[in-house]
Amino acid sequence: MRFLLQGAAVLVVLIVLYGFSPLVTVPAGNEGVVTVFGKSQSEVLDAGLHIVNPFAKVINISTRIQKTESQGDAASRDLQQVTTHIALQYHVASSQVALFYQRVGLGYEDTIIAPQLQETFKAVTAKYTAEELVTKREEVRAAIRELIDQKLKTVTGGGLIVDDFSITNFAFSRSFSAAIEAKQEAEQLALKAQRDLERVQVEAQQKIALAQAEAESLRLQKMEITPDLIKLRQIEVQRQAIDKWDGHLPNVNGGAIPFINLGDTGH
Repeated sequence: MRFLLQGAAVLVVLIVLYGFSPLVTVPAGNEGVVTVFGKSQSEVLDAGLHIVNPFAKVINISTRIQKTESQGDAASRDLQQVTTHIALQYHVASSQVALFYQRVGLGYEDTIIAPQLQETFKAVTAKYTAEELVTKREEVRAAIRELIDQKLKTVTGGGLIVDDFSITNFAFSRSFSAAIEAKQEAEQLALKAQRDLERVQVEAQQKIALAQAEAESLRLQKMEITPDLIKLRQIEVQRQAIDKWDGHLPNVNGGAIPFINLGDTGH
């Protein structure tokens, strides 16, 4: 019985020593906030093995980039219902970990980030019409990122830093989506008609230029034909005919006889 009690006593001592062990490990990608009896200290522990007050407790705060995603619901400036998927990437600033824990604590994604993200999305979306949300999506995304970054820094004392923000395609009501598609089709048809008209105009201008060039060429050729040039051409034709003559007169059948033989007749 005595040995049993001694063993139990040793076990209790080991448990107590383990609970009050001065050695703690802070995982990689975390900063350790030291608290003593629930009160946070200004001391922050980097990743690694540390010796601390046996009565202290270390709260690990991740400083890695984290991501939160949700569905954004809002109304545009022209009162169209807008839905989209939004995603925010952020991290806790290493230099502000102690102050961040004092002001915000844990569970900040639900208590701070999610509400601020939804509020920011609604505020920015209300500044644009439904059509502008589609045509100026990159501008809208940048505006939301800038505003949520300012809000989180204000609420957390600079403890939360925004790394990136993204949105997927905006979704509208069926009737409004159909109206947008019809308008885009009309604009494409109008653009095609304009291009066809420009092509026809260019082709017409090319034909006019070609006709003008041909008319000018004929005019210049007429200006070059003179009486002397005509005579010269006639002489060239006659010379070519002489060069081709073989010395024989052509035979004439019927009609007047052009030549009479005046040789001896017996007189």
